Amino acid sequence: MSKEPNRRRTTAALTAAVAVAGAAVLAGAPAAQAAVVDVNYACDTKIGPKSAVSPVDITAVKNGSAYTITMSFEKGVSDSPVELPKGVMTPRAELVLGGAASGTVKVKGTPNTAAVPPDTPIRIGTLTGTYTPEKNGRVTFTAGTLIVHALGMDAAVCTPKNDPRPSLELDVTGVSGGDATPPPAQEQEAPPAELPRTGPLDSAMALGTLGGTVLLTGAAGVLWLTRRTAR
Repeated sequence: MSKEPNRRRTTAALTAAVAVAGAAVLAGAPAAQAAVVDVNYACDTKIGPKSAVSPVDITAVKNGSAYTITMSFEKGVSDSPVELPKGVMTPRAELVLGGAASGTVKVKGTPNTAAVPPDTPIRIGTLTGTYTPEKNGRVTFTAGTLIVHALGMDAAVCTPKNDPRPSLELDVTGVSGGDATPPPAQEQEAPPAELPRTGPLDSAMALGTLGGTVLLTGAAGVLWLTRRTAR
């Protein structure tokens, strides 16, 4: 028996397996790509300038038509010169949008659950916020300004200085009308001018005025003819 049919069947089976595997890879492609990015923060504090590098992670979880955005810090970015009692420190930050979106998303943390000893890094922890997309497309999220609010004031304002790359790339889909282009504006012809509408009393007065004008014109014409005849 010839081995050629067996070879053909084997080749066809391998081709089908590769096609199925490729389809599975495409179907399982992630809608979001996150990466931990080292951000070099330069902080303006009440005790002078400080700097620190902190790995930042940003993730997104779809919640209805919006996304819950979470920003996490793996270590602190500034030291506290004094002890911070429990519950007096709250961090907040801005994430810079790019790609199919622009602007910023605000995220905020919770008050510190334990006292922060003096001269130790302030643990930022996790900050959360909400992003509501306006159109479909790939949106990037990059760490922006970080503010540490403590003891009733903004104790540290930290700005990224190393132009960090995005920590999250999110493929936004399913936004109704997000891909539609508004139709061009069409000029509309102005409606024909209308004479002012008047009520019955105004109409009667207008007709009376018109009748009086006709009578005066007739009288003037008769007088003019009389004068011409007399001459």
